[in-house]
Amino acid sequence: MVKISVMYPYAEGKTFNMEYYETKHMPMVAQFLGTNLVKYTIEKGIASGIPNQPLPFMAIGTFYVKSLSDYQAAIAPNRDAIRADFPNYTNITPVILVSEVIK
Repeated sequence: MVKISVMYPYAEGKTFNMEYYETKHMPMVAQFLGTNLVKYTIEKGIASGIPNQPLPFMAIGTFYVKSLSDYQAAIAPNRDAIRADFPNYTNITPVILVSEVIK
């Protein structure tokens, strides 16, 4: 299984609309992924792992998929629509990590 983590770093002046992300953006992307999608999760950052330090990420959206090539094939024709939706919920440029789930 492959995990795609879309992480939104915290920074002063940055905003994130969790309600929109949860009810509109993530379901839209999930639809693009179709049967390749195993599940997706949404995380809201609440604290740093080190006391009195800034929050590292405001939010993380994660997609678990069966096939990386099928994920890429589904995202490619929809990339512009996905990016065009960003201003509806954030002014943060996400950091994306693609990883293999070992266990």
